[in-house]
Amino acid sequence: MAVGCYGKSKVITMEHRFAEVNDIRLHYVIAGSGRPLLLMHGFPQTWYEWRAIIPRLAEHYTVIAPDYRGAGDSGRTHAGYEKFNVADDLRQLVRQLGFEKVGLVGHDMGAMVVYAYAAQYESEVCGLVLMDAPVPGTKALQAVRASPRAWHTNFHAVRDLAEFLVAGREQEYISHFFKSRFTLPGAVPDEDIERYVKAYSTPGAIRAAFEMYRAWEQDAIDNAPHLARKLDIPVMVMGAEMSVSGPTLREMTGDIAKNGVYREVAKSGHWLCEQNPDQVGDFLFDFYSNMADWT
Repeated sequence: MAVGCYGKSKVITMEHRFAEVNDIRLHYVIAGSGRPLLLMHGFPQTWYEWRAIIPRLAEHYTVIAPDYRGAGDSGRTHAGYEKFNVADDLRQLVRQLGFEKVGLVGHDMGAMVVYAYAAQYESEVCGLVLMDAPVPGTKALQAVRASPRAWHTNFHAVRDLAEFLVAGREQEYISHFFKSRFTLPGAVPDEDIERYVKAYSTPGAIRAAFEMYRAWEQDAIDNAPHLARKLDIPVMVMGAEMSVSGPTLREMTGDIAKNGVYREVAKSGHWLCEQNPDQVGDFLFDFYSNMADWT
C-alpha cells in the first residue's frame, strides 16, 4: 500500500511493505531515495510516530521506518526481545533492501535497539542518533529507573502481573501513558492515541512490549564491552527540554561515544516527534547532511 504525503517541496510516497527476517514477518514503511536512514520507534508507538518526520527526510534519503518485532504489524515472538536480537532483525532488513551502510535514528525503546545495531555492526553504520532514552548498562538508565516519573519501567518488568493488570484496559493505560507525559496540550491527538491503542490491543502485543523492558538486564551485559571502548562513529543524543531524561542524557553522550554531540529539542517532552517535529527534522538533517564518507 502506498500513501502520499507532502515534503517541503514535493509529494512523497510512503509504501507499506513486509519482509521475512530471522523467521519473523517484519512490517516497514519506506519512502524517498538515496542513502538509507532507518528510523526506529519506541513504546507505546509504532512506525507512525515518524509520520511528520519522514516527508522532510525522504526528499534526500531512503527512509526506512519498521515496526520492531512484537509491535505494530510485525510478527510476535515468545522470546528474543534482547536488543542485540531485535537489532539483527533490522540489519537483515537493511541487507535485503540492498544497503550495506545505514544511518540510524531511534526514539525511546528504539534508541536502545539502534545502539545495539551500531555496537554490533559499527563498520556498517555511518551515524547514530538516540532520542530521549538511555542505553542499558549506563548510569543514565539507572538514574531514569530511580525517578518516580519513570515508575512504568519497573512495573513492565514484572512478568505476567503487568500483562494481567493491563489486558482489556489498553485504552485507559496507553491514554494515560501519553497524556501524563504531555508538555503541550494535545501534542498527540486523541485519534493518534487510538491508533496506538488498537495496535497494542491485538493478541500478544502488550506482552511483547513488556518483554522489551524485561530484556534490559541482558542488554546491559551485551552492551558492556561496547560501552567500555565507546563508539568511533558520529553520535548525536537528542534530549527534550521538559523530559525526565534530559540532564542524564547530556552526560551519557560522552559515556557511549568518542565523537558525541548533545542537542536539546525546545518546548518538548518525551513525545518530541509530535511536539516539535520541525526542530527534530532540522537536527536530523543537519547531522546526516554533514557526513561526506557514507558509501
